Amino acid sequence: MPTPLARSALVLLLALVASLTGCTAADSRPTIALLLPESKTTRYEAIDRPAFEERLDELGDYRLLYSNADQDPAKQQAQAEAALASGAAVLVLDPVDAEASRSIVAAAEAQGVPVIAYDRLPAGGGIEYYVSFDNEGIGVLQGTAFASAVGSTPGDSGVLMVNGSPTDPNSQGFERGALQEIEAAGLTVLASFDTPDWSPDQAQDWVAGQVTLFGSRIVGVYAANDGTAGGAIAALKAANVSPMPVVSGQDAELAGLQRIVSGDQYLTIYKAIRVQAQLAADAAVELAEGRPVEADTTVDGVPATILPAEVVTLDTILTSVVEDGVFTIDQICTADYAADCAEAGLL
Repeated sequence: MPTPLARSALVLLLALVASLTGCTAADSRPTIALLLPESKTTRYEAIDRPAFEERLDELGDYRLLYSNADQDPAKQQAQAEAALASGAAVLVLDPVDAEASRSIVAAAEAQGVPVIAYDRLPAGGGIEYYVSFDNEGIGVLQGTAFASAVGSTPGDSGVLMVNGSPTDPNSQGFERGALQEIEAAGLTVLASFDTPDWSPDQAQDWVAGQVTLFGSRIVGVYAANDGTAGGAIAALKAANVSPMPVVSGQDAELAGLQRIVSGDQYLTIYKAIRVQAQLAADAAVELAEGRPVEADTTVDGVPATILPAEVVTLDTILTSVVEDGVFTIDQICTADYAADCAEAGLL
C-alpha cells in the first residue's frame, strides 16, 4: 500500500501533468519545456521567461511548457517528469540543485529527449548544449571593481562575503573569482556566508549578525547578486551603519539599479540574459527538429556558448542597461529616485 508521502508525490505529478496538458491532448505541435529554478531572483520571471517565449514564437509554431521550481529540487523533478509525460521533445533546464538534477537528465535520456543546460550546468553529463556566462570571470569583474571601490582599509577593518547558494554550481565560480581579487587587493575577509536558496532574507539575517560582531570594522560587503545585496543593505540600514559600506551585486535587477542610483549599492553585473534566453530557444528548436546545435566552444565536453558580462556602476547605467533596452530611464527613475537621478545626470 502506498505511503502517504508516495500518494502525495503521485497526486502532485498527476496535477502537474494535468496543468501542463490542459486541453491540448490533440496538440501536435513540437513541445519544448522550460524549467526555471526560482523567482526570488527577479530576472527569471521578468527577463528569462518572456525572452524565451518571444523567441520561440518568432521561430515557428511550438508549444511551450513552462515551470518554476521555487527553489525546490523535488518540485523540479516532478515538473520535469510531468513535462516528459506531456510529450516534451526538448527540456531546457536551469537546475535548482546541480547534483539532484542528474535524475532529471537520466529520465530525459531514457526517453530520448535532449536536455539543454540553461545558465547552470547539471552534474553528470548527458547534456546536448549549454548556454551561460563565464562565472569565475564574473567573480573577477565583481571582485576587481569591489576592491577598487573599497580601497585601502585601516587597522582591523575588512569585508564580508555574502556568496550564493551552495547548490548552485555557478556560485562557486563567482566566489573563486571574487575572492582572488579581494585577497590580491590585500583586503581582510572578516566572515563569509553561503546563502541558502539565494535568499535575500537569509542574507539579511546573516549580515545583521555580523554587524553586531564587527560593527564599524565592516567597510565592504561582497554580495554575489542583487537579491543578496538587497538583504545585506536592509541589515546595514536597520543597524544605522554609516557611512554605507561598499556593496556589490549581480544581474542588473531594477531594484539593484535603483539602489545604485540612491548610493546604497555600488555595482551590479549586467549579463546579456535576453540573448541567453534567445539562444536557448534557438537551440531547443534545432533539437526539436532533429538537428544538432552548433557551438563555438565546449565546457566539460558539452557544446557551449559563453556570453559576456560587464560591471555597471552609476557612471555606466546609461551606456549599458538603458542603451540595450533592458530598462528605461522612466522605469529606473521613479518618483522615489527622481532627485537622485537628477543629481547623477540621468534625468
